[in-house]
Parts: sequence; structure tokens; C-alpha cells
Amino acid sequence: MQNKTVLITGGSSGIGLGIAHSFAGRGYQVIINGLENNGAEIARSLAEKYGVRTHFIYADISNFSTVENMCNEALQHFGQVEILVNNAGIQHVSAIEHFPIDKWNAIININLNAAFYTTRCLWEQMKNTAWGRVINIASAHGLVASEYKSAYVAAKHGILGLTKALALEGAPYNITANAICPGYVKTPLVEKQIADQAKAHGIAESQVVSDIMLVKQPVKEFVSVEAIGSLAVYLASNEAALINGAALPIDGAWTAQ
Repeated sequence: MQNKTVLITGGSSGIGLGIAHSFAGRGYQVIINGLENNGAEIARSLAEKYGVRTHFIYADISNFSTVENMCNEALQHFGQVEILVNNAGIQHVSAIEHFPIDKWNAIININLNAAFYTTRCLWEQMKNTAWGRVINIASAHGLVASEYKSAYVAAKHGILGLTKALALEGAPYNITANAICPGYVKTPLVEKQIADQAKAHGIAESQVVSDIMLVKQPVKEFVSVEAIGSLAVYLASNEAALINGAALPIDGAWTAQ
């Protein structure tokens, strides 16, 4: 696998960066996409830490032509992208009657359309080499719904449908497509939300975690980015060749209910 290249959207922060560390630590060449101004520096630090080739591409993937340019740049640098991790995502919480139209469109574009755009751009070269892995970072909300998250839930359910269609189309060409469905993940963004909610409600941060954020999750623990990264690396391996079209939850039994 050391000669294989992975492209991770939203790979310069949060879950995506954790996945990038997991792949780089196992010898993969890593391309990270994001909107951070220090993205190139993040990519260099991965290269120095793990001794692998890396590259950063600044791109707004809600636009198809931008995605085409991103994929062309990736192929020019590495010749081949065998593994695609569609991770980029955004969120907005609102009652349906007040849900802003621009927020709905943005969430559908980033969380669903972008995964189609990137896959479409890289699919043919995966078919030509008869090997590929598409790993979509969905959510427990791809399997169940929560109130006030209509756009996010719709997009993540759509990702699971896209994953199944890709699995069927890719099967004859040794291309697999699977979705990882995490519960709440401990990222710097979530840590800030915990502190803000504790202050707003006048309660301890531990109570925010158990009574607000993880109230639907029987195991009151956050999912680690390392756990998601390890599963993504496994799905990219030859050992996972027969795991195809699956939605794999890492959610502390949330969706077991």
C-alpha cells in the first residue's frame, strides 16, 4: 500500500486530519483538501512526521469545475489516486420552518453533491486500473434522524444511497464504496461547543456531554478521530475487498436502539 495515494476532502482539520494521520502513518501518499490558509504547512508536517509524500489543494468543493481542477492537480502530482475519502461537511441547526434556504443549499452541496463530484472525477481512472476505494464519511444521522437537522440528515441519508450505487457500479472493476457513520466525534470544534453550552446552560461540561450531546448514545463517550482513521485504513486494504456498499456505525450503540 505504500505506493498508493489517498485524497481526503476536508483533510486539513478535525476528522479529516485524523484520517490523514492514519493513512500517512501507514505509508500512504496523502493529498489533503481544505480551505485553511496553512494547509500547505499541515501537509508538510505530515510528510516530515511520517516520511511520505503529501500535497495540499485549496479548493471549494461545492463547485464541480473546482473539483475537476482539484482532481486534475492531484493526478498531475501523483499519477494516480487509488483511494478517495469524502469527508468534508458542514452543519446548521434550525427548525424546519426557519431553516435558511442558503444554509440548506450549502449543506447539500458540501455534504452530498461534493462527494458525487469528486467520485465522478476520479472514477474512470479507478476503472482503468481495476482498483479503487471510495470511503464516505457519513454519520449516525445517515441511519437515524434528529430534530432541527433536516438538511444534514437528508444529505447523510443521500450519502448512504450514493455509496450503495457506487458499490454496485464498481464491483466489476475491483472498486469498493463504503460509508463510515460516526456518532459525536471529539474535535476542537466540538470541545468549543461543550464549553459554550456549559456556560449558556450554567452546568458542568461533563453534564453537557452526557445530558445534551450524547443523550441518544448509550455509551457516553465521544468517537475518536483515530478510531475513524483506523477503520478508513482497513476499508482501503485488500483484506476489506468484500466489504462493499456497507454503512458502518461507530456510534456507541446509538443506532442499535
